[in-house]
Amino acid sequence: MQRFGATKLIGRRVFLRATGAGFAASLLPSGGEALAGTSAVFASAYRDRAGAFGIALLSEDGAIVHRYALPARGHDLVRQPNGDMLVAFARRPGTFAALFDLGRSREPRIMAAPSGRHFYGHGAFSADGRLFYATENDFEAARGVVGLYDATDGFARIGEFDTFGTGPHDIALLPDGRTLVVANGGIETHPDYPRAKLNVPTMQPNLSFVDATTGDLIVCHALPPDLHKLSIRHLAIDGGGTVWFACQNEGDIAEPVPLIGRASMHSGAFELTDLPEHATASLRGYVGSIAANRQTGQIAISSPRGGVAFSFDPATLAILDTRNAPDLCGIAAWAAGFRFSSGDGLFDTARHDVGFDNHLAAL
Repeated sequence: MQRFGATKLIGRRVFLRATGAGFAASLLPSGGEALAGTSAVFASAYRDRAGAFGIALLSEDGAIVHRYALPARGHDLVRQPNGDMLVAFARRPGTFAALFDLGRSREPRIMAAPSGRHFYGHGAFSADGRLFYATENDFEAARGVVGLYDATDGFARIGEFDTFGTGPHDIALLPDGRTLVVANGGIETHPDYPRAKLNVPTMQPNLSFVDATTGDLIVCHALPPDLHKLSIRHLAIDGGGTVWFACQNEGDIAEPVPLIGRASMHSGAFELTDLPEHATASLRGYVGSIAANRQTGQIAISSPRGGVAFSFDPATLAILDTRNAPDLCGIAAWAAGFRFSSGDGLFDTARHDVGFDNHLAAL
């Protein structure tokens, strides 16, 4: 079986040089040794057996080399380009983000969502790492917004602009460094009803391309009316700049429908992608993560509900490799393949006494 596991990851020496001696000194016992033999590191939110939440930093071979505590369940993590900051979001509808300075051995700083807003678990840095964009909910107006934060000034919130949809989830910066793409899942939520989905019968998901400087809408793609219950949730951008999006079906999963698609701002293309029928059926109406390997061009998706993950060729849509494990969800592109993590403690072939959350980040 081909090893799952991206684009070139930061090397051990470069990572240690960037994060400094303070970080190296803060590693768990034996963590320094684990990192010394690795060429890459990964991070994931987790829950331990006692019910406590945190962020784990892992070596290439799956050893946990450091843990940070979180006040509640985490979701996605974003590393600052050319910088030391790592941002970890609370799970939707969370009201905090944890700011980790990997260059210093100290606990993260907790950033609260502004009044009248909650986070959706995802964010993205500008190309130079100076600005940070977070998907947020203006919950009284049921309006998606992008919160704009100054990463050079303690992540002070300096503004916001519209996502041009409801329930924004994932967000990514295109390779041009000027355009954000937002997965508007279409689902209305409110903190008074924490995990309730308030508008499924009328939900209208879309994929919006937004000017990162002005906040202007460039183009918005909506799904056909008969597929309006496909919530667009997660994004991956391949080496050619094509945006791959992954959906979760809020309708009848007994009737399999395509759960992934691709879009291009430049060509105007926007389409759902028909994978082999057996592959789509195995997802059980739910894609938890999607990743693109820019070295090989392969795409990988996972379904914790189906306990399955697989990679495929984007040109032929042929399934290249499949992995089965309970609650399998986290994906990070690595070397010529992908690495995966699961809610029952699996990281590739290593097993831990924590349950990893839905997303796995390569640092």
